[in-house]
Amino acid sequence: MVKEKTVFFCSECGFEASKWMGQCPGCKKWNTFVEEKTVARKTGTVSSGIQYKERPRPTAINKVEITEEVRIKTGICELDRVLGGGIVKGSLILVGGDPGIGKSTLLLQMCRNLSDNGTAVLYVSGEESLTQIKMRGERLGAKSDKLLLQSDNDLDNIAASLENTGAEVLIIDSIQTMAAAEVDNAPGTVTQVREVTSRLLQMSKRMNTAIFIIGHVTKEGMVAGPRTLEHMVDSVLYFEGDGNAGFRLLRAVKNRFGSTNEIGVFNMTDKGLEEVNNPSKMFLNGRPLNAPGSVVVCSIEGTRAIMLEIQALVCNSNFNMARRTAVGVDYNRVNLLMAVLEKRAGMDLAGSDCYVNIAGGLKLSDPSADLGIALAIASSLRNRALDEGCCIIGELGLAGEVRGIRNIMQRISEAEKMGFSSCIIPASNYDKDKMMNLNIKIYPVSTVNEALSLIR
Repeated sequence: MVKEKTVFFCSECGFEASKWMGQCPGCKKWNTFVEEKTVARKTGTVSSGIQYKERPRPTAINKVEITEEVRIKTGICELDRVLGGGIVKGSLILVGGDPGIGKSTLLLQMCRNLSDNGTAVLYVSGEESLTQIKMRGERLGAKSDKLLLQSDNDLDNIAASLENTGAEVLIIDSIQTMAAAEVDNAPGTVTQVREVTSRLLQMSKRMNTAIFIIGHVTKEGMVAGPRTLEHMVDSVLYFEGDGNAGFRLLRAVKNRFGSTNEIGVFNMTDKGLEEVNNPSKMFLNGRPLNAPGSVVVCSIEGTRAIMLEIQALVCNSNFNMARRTAVGVDYNRVNLLMAVLEKRAGMDLAGSDCYVNIAGGLKLSDPSADLGIALAIASSLRNRALDEGCCIIGELGLAGEVRGIRNIMQRISEAEKMGFSSCIIPASNYDKDKMMNLNIKIYPVSTVNEALSLIR
């Protein structure tokens, strides 16, 4: 028998409590608790309603057989890169992103490629009718008989369709519109999202089907629903980008079958998403030449090196407290670097407004961009431009020292490939034997003052 009980969930993070509270202990948000009914089941059943015939027994680790992962190529190299080489059968993948960013478009393009190669795909939407999906599919060129569409939000009907069609890949668009019949709550509530995800997890493992679920995001950019949603799935992918810009970034924040450092770069066009094979060229397109406050750095994203432009603007403040603004880079990191410039380089920045921006909208967390940010600020303050053909690489310490970074040769090779004539690198990374035959001039520096002396 089942027994209903009333609990309270935080609508932001999914924290569960037996009574209402004004502030959530988990995420510290106010007035986010909602009342919902849950069902307590008998022991011996799982959340999908399937009862075990035999109790599972533990197995010695040396007796567990390892089978090679079977991956399905999506036909989209950037997506395969983020997934770790392709889709793993029996995996559950969550794709999140802002409304209109291109989540459904990307997955429908993937479905088109898979169905054209003979893979049976079931695309289920609880938000769009079959006509709407068909219109979008025609724009993307999806015409294969292997691509099956269904407009439904009942999980039991979806499970029956999956068994009848034998599809190898299932797309759920979106998880917030799906509902399990045994739960009385409305679709999109914390209880429903958790129950539906649990059922889909059981289906993917039992039927060895790869399932993609699209999730809405909150205003903070996190997937809406309980936090356990991200823990239950095998991979979590976030689709990022400026809605006013054409490019999109696909980033893996969790991946049980690959690296979480990889990113995929796409360009939004009227015919769908196009892959960007050379992100450095895209991010440097339109870069101003001989402009104070503009420098180029080389960051490592996963296994690829990407050239980025950092822009800084320093001007006199009209207020008692100077403004600090950072876009695409950590705000506290910018304040730290400005403090280093004031203390170690003798620059007066206390009475100046400072604005730092990563051109192109990419969010940069690589510490190797520290020296580039510092030189961009100094260049804008002095109103003196750096050499347009110079690339800046290096991490900056609080003592003003330039610290070594990883993958230095890969970064230098990317700068050389993009036509740069010189590169400022940490002295600890300088290897004369390896770098003497390069077609790019190397300037090793040990301190921020040495680097600042190179600003003409």
